[in-house]
Amino acid sequence: MQLTDKATIPQLLRNVVKYIHPETDTFMFEKVKDTYVPITYKETLDKADRISSYFLDNEIKKGDRIGFIVENCPEYVFYDQALQQLGCINVSIYPTLSDDDVEYIINDAQIKMILVGTHFLLKKLIKIAPNCPTLTHIIPKFEDYKKIAESYNGSVKIICLDEVIAGGDKTVEHNRATINRMRDEVRPQDLSSLIYTSGTTGTPKGVMLSHLNFCHNVKVSLIQIPHITSEETFLSFLPLSHVFERTATYHICIAQGSKIAFAQSLELLGKNMMEVKPTVMSVVPRLLEKINEKAMKNGTSAGGLKSKIFLWAIDTGSKYRNIVEAGKTPGMLLSMQRNIAEKLVFSKIKEKTGGNLKFIISGGAALPQNIGEFFGNLGIKVLEGYGLTETSPVMAVTEFTRQVYGTVGRVLPEITIAIQDADTKRIITEQTHETFDPNFESEEGEIILRGNNVMQGYWNKPEDTANAIDKYGWLHTGDVGKFYKGNLKITDRIKNMLVNSYGKNVYPTPIENTYLQSNRIDQIFLLGDKREYITAIIVPSKENMMEQFGLTEAYFQENDLFISDENIVNWVNEHIRKYSSELAKFERIKGFILKRNPFTIEDGEMTPTLKIKRRIVEKKFATEIDAMYEMEEMSEL
Repeated sequence: MQLTDKATIPQLLRNVVKYIHPETDTFMFEKVKDTYVPITYKETLDKADRISSYFLDNEIKKGDRIGFIVENCPEYVFYDQALQQLGCINVSIYPTLSDDDVEYIINDAQIKMILVGTHFLLKKLIKIAPNCPTLTHIIPKFEDYKKIAESYNGSVKIICLDEVIAGGDKTVEHNRATINRMRDEVRPQDLSSLIYTSGTTGTPKGVMLSHLNFCHNVKVSLIQIPHITSEETFLSFLPLSHVFERTATYHICIAQGSKIAFAQSLELLGKNMMEVKPTVMSVVPRLLEKINEKAMKNGTSAGGLKSKIFLWAIDTGSKYRNIVEAGKTPGMLLSMQRNIAEKLVFSKIKEKTGGNLKFIISGGAALPQNIGEFFGNLGIKVLEGYGLTETSPVMAVTEFTRQVYGTVGRVLPEITIAIQDADTKRIITEQTHETFDPNFESEEGEIILRGNNVMQGYWNKPEDTANAIDKYGWLHTGDVGKFYKGNLKITDRIKNMLVNSYGKNVYPTPIENTYLQSNRIDQIFLLGDKREYITAIIVPSKENMMEQFGLTEAYFQENDLFISDENIVNWVNEHIRKYSSELAKFERIKGFILKRNPFTIEDGEMTPTLKIKRRIVEKKFATEIDAMYEMEEMSEL
């Protein structure tokens, strides 16, 4: 089915039933007790119509903002399809946000109804409901909500989703003509969603994304990756409150007729992969890093012959991959060795992912080059993409047939990406899908772009919108990058840049990725702005620390936020010295402190997309950071 720029989100799923699959075919899978249960297109559309009917009975109209604070599940899709076909606006809130942020978003967007996923979140909503004057309904997706709700005596109605569907069932035939008319009246330029980005600083901003933004982005992504078919099964675990999963999984599936299975949780993801056997997954780099760490540990920890076979297989896979990616044909001997490596090693790792993966789509952060190469050695293709919430989100993605590790792929069709000198504002180069040259390289600068994927602006924030989109229509990403071998390569964030006391610019991300090659380091946060040298806050690998030093969980519950044990410090420092040799002298870490537990969203140290909040962390640990620099300076006296 060919997508056009006249498509809207509520049309996509109905087009699948019209052109690709009969309505009795399976669309989604949900884990119920011990089994993944199928949900058909008909069930999805019927429930969406009944929810729409309930909305109409309760005076919901086109343009109203309808909220979600729920984990990924079929109910998300029922509810979204219901509101989209009435021309309402999806406002999905990260379940991990603080009470204050949730309250701010509800009031800024003037949300009227909100779907709630868990008992904990229902308690949160009941607590803040008196401060949210536009909120009329809280809708738990679960039935056993009354015990929690019985103490609430406010004006907001609490009714579970099954009751909403039952109520809508009574009036759906009466409202059918209105629902159909309203669906037909939704226009590509109408707002489909507000997605609030917290960024690493500041108040959350609602990114206004239209039906055109989403549908166009799906269209050009499928042109770039035509290998996604109606026979795929996606396993969804990244939050649908984030634009990456919304577009790269949900919207792709309702456009292409692919199936979606929902993971139960991140903790059960490995088990769910074995059960679902997905053909495609959207992931963040951290998951791939964890798989890499576990595979390397399992393959080498026993030592002896098993370790030698594992390392030989990885080396063989690397040799084979390099020849294939150079456009050449491997010789007979290497091909035979690669087949042996597949049987002895690679197939066993692939079994852990379900054994059917055609490829993985990685986004949300930079994928370390060594991780991409590791999966390439196994024969698992990783397509790395790049984009922002403000760009719906995809701007560039790796082509299936051409891999350049360390880059985020080729510019998508119908989008223009330019590199602009951040100081002089001179545009260094403009590149499109059509101007692609596999040998092209450019200078470094800020990445800016134009295209139908660019947001309409920030909700209620005209000044922020004007700062993001200049008078020529260029969206300024705030990211630094360049073109390398025709592909876009991300260097860092402009706001992340550290300027040392000698005036030298230091971009943390590539340096952090160098040190993250160590299996002893789980997280690293570079410091050094206006300082003479670079230091870091490091979170050591908990699993490897426990194994190396015989630690128990109690060690990680101690009150001291930082680790001072000299043996552990020296253990981490061995790898700091090892990987520092790959960096220029001014990029090397001169000192570090070890944080006992990871940076988390719950502690306010990370964004929902797992970026560390620089200002927050520097302020929160200012005493420890200053003490570290003082200690380093004293040691030089």
